[in-house]
Formats: sequence, C-alpha cells, structure tokens
Amino acid sequence: RPQYGFLMEERGEVAGADKSHRWIVDPLDGTTNFLHGLPLFAISIGLEREGALVAGVVYNPIADEMFTAEKGKGAFLNEKRRLRVAARKSLSDAVVATGIPHRGRPGHPRFLKELESAMREVAGIRRTGSAALDLAWTAAGRFDGYWERNLKPWDLAAGIVIVREAGGIVTDLDGRDRMLETGDVVAGNGHIVKGLRTLIAT
Repeated sequence: RPQYGFLMEERGEVAGADKSHRWIVDPLDGTTNFLHGLPLFAISIGLEREGALVAGVVYNPIADEMFTAEKGKGAFLNEKRRLRVAARKSLSDAVVATGIPHRGRPGHPRFLKELESAMREVAGIRRTGSAALDLAWTAAGRFDGYWERNLKPWDLAAGIVIVREAGGIVTDLDGRDRMLETGDVVAGNGHIVKGLRTLIAT
C-alpha cells in the first residue's frame, strides 16, 4: 500500500497520496524495557480508514507472539488462537494493568490518587511498561482490564482494534471514543470498564 500515509513516533505524520488510509506505527513500544534487557516490548501497527481504526498488529519478538485483528473478523494470537477478553464481572476478582507516568510526564499526583483507589478494590495491579502489550494482553484475557493516561496514538491504535475484536470495550476515561485525541484509555469487558471508569473518577 505505497500510497497510504503514516503517523509514527519517530517521524510524526507523513502524508500519502491516499488521504483515506493511514498507518499508525510504533516500531518499539516499551523502549525502556528494551534498553534494560526486559523482554516486554513490541512492534505496534494500526490501520486507519476514513478516520476509523480497522486493523491492528502487535508483535512481541522475544515471545514470538503476534496479536492481530481486522474489524469484523475477530482477533487472533499467532493466527491460530481466537482471542476473547476475560469474563470476570467484579473488580474484586480482576487483575488490571496500568502505566506509571515516568520522569518528565505530567499527572504524578493524579496517578497516585487513582492507584490508591484501584488498590483498594481490585485483586491485583500490574505494570508492563508497554501500552501495546497491555491492550493485547487484555484482549487475550491475561488482564481483566487496563487504564492509562497521556498516551500517544501509536501506543493505542493497534491495541484498540485487537481488544474490540476480542469482544471487549475500549473508551477514553469519559466513556467516549476519543482515545487517540485525549490519550486516555480504559479497556476490558463492559463490567470491568464501567467499574474502572467509576473508580478512577472518584
């Protein structure tokens, strides 16, 4: 698809002759993990058509795990196993993932407040250091839910499609479909997403 445009972490937006399609690419999500030899990083590629996300790929080369999805066709791991989000309904049974704002990122006091609220209600909280993997693992049912703020479109695009095609819900923290604009995200099944949004808003 040589006419498609690109939105990339390293180069920003590169316009293509085809204005209706755009690849949204993060060639290395989880850079700090990669630099420290931690095997939690991924390549993330999303495809946008007429402003709507329609396909996504998240690949962890260390684990050789390829998460793929196309709108209306389901989500899969290594083209073999169909992905489904976890079915747990209660936050008290849920393991959820999040991201911790690092040095130079805004929102530290707000995150600590959200973390304190979540710690009291959920079974466990995990932090991988890769938003793309957090979404892919939520699609695979490894995490029951996921929330984070201040992300970029290339962190989110592929994972959004994968979670949705695995039967999950992805919104921003206000319940809208504006994750790429706001940079905020919550994902999981309907019960967990509703519970996390309520919890984080308090």
